[in-house]
Amino acid sequence: MLIKDFGYLSVTTSNYTSTPLIAFLLTGVPGLEDFQIWISIPFSFMYLLAVTGNGLVMAVVAWDKSLHEPMYFFLAMLALNDVFLCTVTVPKMLLIFWKGPSLSTFHECLTQMFFVHALFLSESAVLLAMAFDRYVAICAPLHYATLFTGSFISKVALALMVRSVAVVTPGVLLILRLHFCRSNIIHHTYCENMGIAKLACNSFALNSIYGLTAALLTTGLDFVLISLSYWVILRTVFRLPSREARTKAFGTCGAHICVILIFYTLAFFSFFTHRFGNHVPRHTLILLANLYLLVPPTMNPIVYGIKTKQIRMKLLELCSYSK
Repeated sequence: MLIKDFGYLSVTTSNYTSTPLIAFLLTGVPGLEDFQIWISIPFSFMYLLAVTGNGLVMAVVAWDKSLHEPMYFFLAMLALNDVFLCTVTVPKMLLIFWKGPSLSTFHECLTQMFFVHALFLSESAVLLAMAFDRYVAICAPLHYATLFTGSFISKVALALMVRSVAVVTPGVLLILRLHFCRSNIIHHTYCENMGIAKLACNSFALNSIYGLTAALLTTGLDFVLISLSYWVILRTVFRLPSREARTKAFGTCGAHICVILIFYTLAFFSFFTHRFGNHVPRHTLILLANLYLLVPPTMNPIVYGIKTKQIRMKLLELCSYSK
């Protein structure tokens, strides 16, 4: 039997007894503890850039009535989701980098896990909604105004939230059925489903199966539908008779394609290396798990600011107006 003391919390670990778990100890990036203070510098910069950039995008869309169109409303939804997504994980991660291992109560850990996975799913769903928006605008423009009304956009936003909650809640309930009798140490910077489940002394196979199935039927299916949408869009664009029309169509889709590639490339790479990369160093897996939640929120406002002329011009106007 091993007794570990972390300040006010004493945790007894044993292979034979099961005791109620009070808290988890998040240790940060294993193997890089001596370098975490330096790792925090780029992560801090990226977080500030993500919050500021997405905040500006939301402000521009809200401020300028000419941007009160479905495409920009979806962009504002994406920006809001990005701010929440990185805020759920990064402040806690930076605290660990600066002060060392940090305790999270069992309920705090489950709450963070819920929002990490729910916001990730909603990010994917917003990208799907944006792809559908571009599909209708380019492939069925006559139906665009009648379909994408304010009521429809509100229903889409509600559906995104309901889907995220409905998919993630069973995962949380499956965690509650587990018994923890070994260690309370999570070698990570935030609480996530399998990181918690692997500490259980009873079988977590159901957690693993549900997590994999849910990921494939949500994020995986979203990616397939987005890919099909853009295949049809590109086929339609190449058939346009005017070069100017093709250039304009590519301009409206270019930023979205960049954002999709950034989000899904990092997400799938992290997902598959965690499950099948047995020889990948653990610190690489943890850094990837942080990057796929932080890089998209950081890059999205930059990509849309560069690629979308309307956003770029309105941002410049907003900055000059504030001066």
